[in-house]
Amino acid sequence: MINKIAHIFSWVLSPVLIPAYAVFIALWVTTLSMLPAALRWNVVVMVWLITCVLPVLAIYILYKLKVISHPGLNNRKERYIPYVMTTACYIGASWYLHGIHAPHWMWMFMIGGAVAAALSCVVNVWWKISAHGAAMGGLLALLSRIAFYGIAVVDMWPVISLAIILTGILGTSRILLHCHTLMQVVAGVANGFLWVFILT
Repeated sequence: MINKIAHIFSWVLSPVLIPAYAVFIALWVTTLSMLPAALRWNVVVMVWLITCVLPVLAIYILYKLKVISHPGLNNRKERYIPYVMTTACYIGASWYLHGIHAPHWMWMFMIGGAVAAALSCVVNVWWKISAHGAAMGGLLALLSRIAFYGIAVVDMWPVISLAIILTGILGTSRILLHCHTLMQVVAGVANGFLWVFILT
């Protein structure tokens, strides 16, 4: 039962879903919430297509071609190509957001994610750093920046507190599933938080 719950959290808080969650939150809790709802939903869907659907399709194709042994990318040695593709998709999402004149901090969030993914790819040569942790760390950094910039239209502390709790649950889930050690999860969160916080 515990493993099943851990799997659910691992999928719901997958690194390919976090960018869409982040953009959704940003469009609904900041001054951008004044924009028409239809426009905001279009942006969320586009980001989801670029950062989730494209990488998932690519991973599925690699799995079918037997380039990777499992869609969950549990084998450290099989993570290089997916990491590169994910990094490219983050950059593509940044280019899209920049093109529609999104605020600097929003499209730079994607650049921060791309840098974290690229660094994870390099570290992965020696050590299986947590990509899930990096994604949640990036989300935490974005929420912190929104609060710091004073552009929120809601109290950000409950939102940040919930994100911290979910990060803890996700990290615990990854450890329980024997996907990572505690240090690999902590390093992943630090990696994602650092780059997004610096660049946004």
